[in-house]
Amino acid sequence: MEELKKQKLVDFIAKVMEDSGFKVYKDFRTSQHIVDIYGILPTTLGDIGVVVACKNYDENWKVGMDVLKEMEMAAKTLKASKVVIVTTSDFSSQARNYAVKRNMKLIDRNGLIKIAEEFSKKIQVPEEEEEDEYYEEEVEVYGPPSTIFHTGHAGSQRGLLSRRERRQPLTPIIRGLLQNTIILIITVVAVSFLIATILQIAAGLGTSITGIVKIMIAAALSYGIPYLVEEDGAVIMIKGTIVFFSSLLLLVILILI
Repeated sequence: MEELKKQKLVDFIAKVMEDSGFKVYKDFRTSQHIVDIYGILPTTLGDIGVVVACKNYDENWKVGMDVLKEMEMAAKTLKASKVVIVTTSDFSSQARNYAVKRNMKLIDRNGLIKIAEEFSKKIQVPEEEEEDEYYEEEVEVYGPPSTIFHTGHAGSQRGLLSRRERRQPLTPIIRGLLQNTIILIITVVAVSFLIATILQIAAGLGTSITGIVKIMIAAALSYGIPYLVEEDGAVIMIKGTIVFFSSLLLLVILILI
């Protein structure tokens, strides 16, 4: 009976992902893990992978760190850019803190209920109205950065994968790429190096001043870009710090070369 209930949960989440454009593989096996759902979102810049674990637990049970770390290893094996844990119960405080640091998405009982409510509303919308809504919603692309499903906090939400914050001016594909820490570091180094070089040529800046300009631009981009593509303040600060010091190291190497 327990397995049957879990299968219903897996089937429901898979249906939600398929409705959002994912190619879905249930009970996907790797050499060391079995992933409840492995989703692939095709984009013009390549496929984006998401691994999802579905845990059908009693309401009072809390999902712990072991599940998160297991899924993190599975994501590395599959080179997936996002980890999502869905449960009918709740998560421990340690698991929630770990998820913030690792940019994992946790969907608890309340969030799951919200997704079910939104999905129910969506399938009841007449076809012509649903088509109009499609062009209004803002669908998230997954990169090691953001959320997969809306967790059901107060406020308006459009679509099952829409972002809570409309302040972000970036397209889904660009946002997904910039949520990848490695791509973000490369972007910061390249842009700061390019701008500083242009200023050096145009204004005749000295080598030492140009180096300082590169560092200042890198600092601004390291924290500015995460602010545009992330929702959680803690994630912005952590990722900004990692990107800044990594970019600083690369810029110093480039300057010495």
